[in-house]
Amino acid sequence: MAMCLAVPGKVAEIFQEDGVRMCRMDFGGVFRNVCLVYLPDISVGQYAIVHAGFAISAVDEATAQQTLQLFDEIDSLQAAAESAGDNETE
Repeated sequence: MAMCLAVPGKVAEIFQEDGVRMCRMDFGGVFRNVCLVYLPDISVGQYAIVHAGFAISAVDEATAQQTLQLFDEIDSLQAAAESAGDNETE
């Protein structure tokens, strides 16, 4: 099953691209260009929820970190479940 998630990231740099306000967003060491058209007042160092390449909502650092921690826990649970499934087939 595939799904799209909105993910929090930290604004590392703001720039203009073809007249559109953009940023370089840090997702835990992975950097992507993100459109800031919906968040014209966000600044470097702030966090935002990003979906499909657009920053859609500003969030505080604590909320962003809590969300990232939940994603890490989900990844760990999924890896453990897959590992258990691999062990059952042996």
